[in-house]
Amino acid sequence: MQELYKQYKDLLFKLAYQLTGSASDAEDVVHDVFLKIYDVPQEKLTEPKAYLCKMVTNRCRDIQKSARNKREQYFGEWLPEPIHNSNDDSMESVVRDDMLSYAMIVMLERLTPTERVVFVLREALNYDYYEIAELVEKSEVNCRKVFSRARAKMGISSEELDHTESPSKELVHDFLAALKQGNMNQIVSMLDQNVVLVSDGGGKVKAAAHPIETRDLVARFLLGPVLQASMVEGIPHIELRLINEQPAFILRSSDGIHTVGMFHVERNLIRKLFIIRNPDKLKHIGN
Repeated sequence: MQELYKQYKDLLFKLAYQLTGSASDAEDVVHDVFLKIYDVPQEKLTEPKAYLCKMVTNRCRDIQKSARNKREQYFGEWLPEPIHNSNDDSMESVVRDDMLSYAMIVMLERLTPTERVVFVLREALNYDYYEIAELVEKSEVNCRKVFSRARAKMGISSEELDHTESPSKELVHDFLAALKQGNMNQIVSMLDQNVVLVSDGGGKVKAAAHPIETRDLVARFLLGPVLQASMVEGIPHIELRLINEQPAFILRSSDGIHTVGMFHVERNLIRKLFIIRNPDKLKHIGN
């Protein structure tokens, strides 16, 4: 069991995290699965990866169903928990392994639990349709239809899936420099014409209750509440960090990290900004 845990815990965590949008729930799922596996007859573990993934997907679907009711009552916009990549924070290279972009994880909220499972298994973990069919107990043809339907709900084409653009370290660095300097014109020039900013405070800290649109309003929000929240003795404390396996930024006060900012980039312009401020969602970011 210890060997199984060492071999598959990271894969199962990434799968559970992308299925729930919660690092806390993902940790609980992986813990529960490995507790239950002790009672599984050895003959059922001839293909441990498939068996463990099936246990995780089933548990996550149960969590998703109950989570929908909670999110309907959530104050303001709901965003997934960001997670810190402590094993490689060098920024020298960003290699996404078995992980969708943060923006895509946000869009997964539009899907049913089954659609989400099929999409993550196919797009993030690169499972073949026959493998997905066995995990979700549907036919291959049905799984293909579910994947196509999920993609349509998310509003992304097959070409966009093949060319997901991660923000470069340089773009994020230049953006943060403009933010620290309060350079309104520079910030606006880096934003897409149809930029959208979504912030999540969970009703516990200040955040915009609804998405903010237009370059001017987004820039003003960034230079207003966001920048002011990072001031310590008149100096903004903004850092570049690798979050969810992509360049992001954190804001820090004398009490520690209080904000994480994630990007979605199109044509080297910032198309979406996600500002996570709910303190309950920043527990996996570190110091």
